[in-house]
Amino acid sequence: MPLSFVRIVYAAAPAALIAGLLLSAMQLVEIVPLLRKAETFEVGGHGHAPFIGATVLANVAIAASFALFVAAAMTLRGDHGWRRGLLWGLAGYAVFFVSPALGLPPELPGTESAPLASRQAWWVAASASSASGLALMVFARNAALRAVGLVLVALPHLIGAPHPAIAAGTVPAELGREFVRATFVANAAFWLALGVLVGLFFPAAAAA
Repeated sequence: MPLSFVRIVYAAAPAALIAGLLLSAMQLVEIVPLLRKAETFEVGGHGHAPFIGATVLANVAIAASFALFVAAAMTLRGDHGWRRGLLWGLAGYAVFFVSPALGLPPELPGTESAPLASRQAWWVAASASSASGLALMVFARNAALRAVGLVLVALPHLIGAPHPAIAAGTVPAELGREFVRATFVANAAFWLALGVLVGLFFPAAAAA
């Protein structure tokens, strides 16, 4: 197994575990209560108990994939340390959460939405376009390429995300806004922690 891959895994594994557990804890405290409230509107007062164990496993698995991405990016760029990790975490937050969420905010159960396939396609396109655009804006030396990067970042939002023709739902608007705030905060904490942790573990991994 190539030594560089081993180093990436050594840096990503503990970071993913800690960041995944952090996200799970924040979801349990901040987000699950809002989901329970929303479900009472959707099903007439009988909310469903969340599957905490499955959620934790899913969060750690997702964190592992993103941590591998951050560690690989740091390897390619020759970066190390928690400050560089923090910057990569901010980039991940912007690309994989903020950009898609600006067009398709997180939604509670009982909210009317566009078809799932169209929303997923737009999410993937928004993330890919934002990642490409941000990379050009940060790393390109040519001003024209940086301008192209700015266009790519803005393009998904200029096109517009898919939404239902008529906005409807059973969830109060205030509860929906609180859910959006909570998910933005939880994902910010997750991504910043993930980036910092990968950066902290990366020097030790690089010396292995």
